[in-house]
Amino acid sequence: MAAARTYDRSCGSVQLLLGYLPTERSLWPYELEKKRSQYSAYKDEFLLNPSEKLRRIEESKLSRKKELTGERNGLLPRSEVTNEEHPLSFGKSSLWNQYFQESEILEQIDRDVKRTHPDKSFFSAKSNQESLRRILIIFSRLYPSVRYVQGLNEVLAPLFYVLKNDLDTSNSTSAEADTFFCFVELISGFKNNYCKHLDNSRVGIRSILSKLSQLLKKHDEELWRHMEVITKVYPQYYAFRWITLLLTMEFSFNVCIHIWDAMLGDPEGPPDTLLRICCAMLILVRKRLLVGDFTANIQLLQHYPQTNIDHLLHIANRLRGTMPS
Repeated sequence: MAAARTYDRSCGSVQLLLGYLPTERSLWPYELEKKRSQYSAYKDEFLLNPSEKLRRIEESKLSRKKELTGERNGLLPRSEVTNEEHPLSFGKSSLWNQYFQESEILEQIDRDVKRTHPDKSFFSAKSNQESLRRILIIFSRLYPSVRYVQGLNEVLAPLFYVLKNDLDTSNSTSAEADTFFCFVELISGFKNNYCKHLDNSRVGIRSILSKLSQLLKKHDEELWRHMEVITKVYPQYYAFRWITLLLTMEFSFNVCIHIWDAMLGDPEGPPDTLLRICCAMLILVRKRLLVGDFTANIQLLQHYPQTNIDHLLHIANRLRGTMPS
């Protein structure tokens, strides 16, 4: 990303790290054109209101009817509005019913987008807010198993910021489309964390939190015992947000981008690297945790103090290759 050193920033470092672009550079123009065209189609499919969708469906039907009958002249026949197409229909296939059911998600997306880094003029710009909004709406509709989870705007923000500020204008002008697919690639690596029906499974968020607990016990049993046996400070009290929002709420925006560079570029993969960084965060403040009670430790971990990020990543690197199975 912004601090990535593996690739030339203006030539798709983020896209490469996330697997959005192939490693063969000669294929980039074709892949970018294909994906950007696909995103344009997604906007047409997922952002139209039911009235516009029904109008286009009707126009398509009439066009096909003309082709079949050879009709060229005369008045257009009056379309029949079926029960499923009526705004008051409760039918499962009704576009209007689906639209109203999704209104709560749309409202949540709107609220979250407006709250995204209000201190940064970049995110206060109306055009950029609209881009974030469109990406999140399309994602929620294209991936119903995840849909929209509150806070995903924070995960999306660093990607859009980096791609929108690409030095190559041909890329920055298509930042919305590229960000969408990079966001999909990123979330796909963590998608089990967001699927509520998997919470109690061996791949869900509870299992991930358990792995963090095991990792801490393996490297610092004294700290683990004080946290989970003596003070009863379990990972679900503090690390749920760390993991689901990829540390975006724990550090400043620029620091978060630096951490993401390490996470996305690590050969062990983002999920395991994220857990190592979370464990390193605990080890880095172990002295304060060891003298703290439940309340003090919860407050400390829910408001993680400023720290030397290079040192944090160094500690995380020392935990490499020790992830519990």
